[in-house]
Amino acid sequence: MSIDTLLVVNAGSSSLKFHVYALDQEQVEGLRFWFGGQVSGIGTSRAVLKVKDSDGKELINQKLSEEEASNLRQAQDLLATWLATQLDKAPVAVGHRIVHGGVKMTGSRVIDNDVLWYLDSLAPLAPLHQHNNLAPVSVIKERWPEMLQVACVDTAFHCCQSTMVNHYALPEKYYEQGVRRYGFHGLSYQYISEYLAANIPRLHQGRVLVAHLGSGASATMVVDGLSRESTMGFTALDGLPMATRPGRLDAGVVLWWMQQQDMTAAQIQNLLYNESGLKGISGISGDMRELLASDAPSAKLAVDYYAYRVAESLAGLCVSAQGVDALVFTAGVGEHSPEIRARIVAHLGWLGLELDAEANTANQPLISTPRSKVEIRVIPTNEELVIARETLRHYNEQ
Repeated sequence: MSIDTLLVVNAGSSSLKFHVYALDQEQVEGLRFWFGGQVSGIGTSRAVLKVKDSDGKELINQKLSEEEASNLRQAQDLLATWLATQLDKAPVAVGHRIVHGGVKMTGSRVIDNDVLWYLDSLAPLAPLHQHNNLAPVSVIKERWPEMLQVACVDTAFHCCQSTMVNHYALPEKYYEQGVRRYGFHGLSYQYISEYLAANIPRLHQGRVLVAHLGSGASATMVVDGLSRESTMGFTALDGLPMATRPGRLDAGVVLWWMQQQDMTAAQIQNLLYNESGLKGISGISGDMRELLASDAPSAKLAVDYYAYRVAESLAGLCVSAQGVDALVFTAGVGEHSPEIRARIVAHLGWLGLELDAEANTANQPLISTPRSKVEIRVIPTNEELVIARETLRHYNEQ
């Protein structure tokens, strides 16, 4: 039997992630996750294609030669060829994760030439992500010109923030030109908001701090399901320290590099996006697992700095809601590192947070004690499902 499918794509500089959903009217949302995976290590000798189905069964785990995945375009071609062996016809629509939506993209949009041009013009604001996010759009457009493609942007969830919150203290002309706080990881926050609405409505109606802690990291205060304030700003460099990005940084440091070190814009960009954060402090790695396993003093400093700065930012976000009812940890580090969660919460005891050590170590969904004044939860994020939902909505509206 022929099955209609949706394809969700998240393309990065060294990885190409994808999920395939079957359109299934027997499911509440009309979607059923079928299989998904990624081509990782693109451009290296460690390139591999891994795919698992909805039951976690491995469908393929194939090491790739450097010639097969030397760049993103080759990885896309390889993935398209493999997908053709699994699907009896092309997907009915494709949803793309796009990091920056600028001022105009306040929600998901069907991609036409104007939308594609606008998103591409935002690449300087997300140099690590935007061009890579958009690369599959052009490839798919070449192969299937009539294919419905949808852009789901990470900034859209935050478009409801107040004008005061999204301002910088700069001449107003720059705000009018788009220099403002956008916030990122919006697809993740949207998923958490929708999850709470469906499963824990009392929290959805409250004041929820969400800490999205992955290789990229940010935090957002969500009130009544909407973004009130977030730690990231104009670009994905701001806010919390990350694997290779510094987070909050005095702009005077950039001036010092230019004036005293004669560094070029390209050198500064590379330093800020690829050589800073946990990797920069430790001199070892941006991977939290490696740092926690290391005895090096620099690794300890990086971990301590991370936990302190995350806690500091979480506390600051409470001002926007005049309090907090729950703290949710999500994304790679947030979901899988009990030690980091414990270190962060240890800085927030004065806010009434109390961690249940046993539940935390066991990665339970609820990790606060009954005495805690703030509920603490771990909720796995699912940005791909949000993209699939948005793509299906546009498909049904055709």
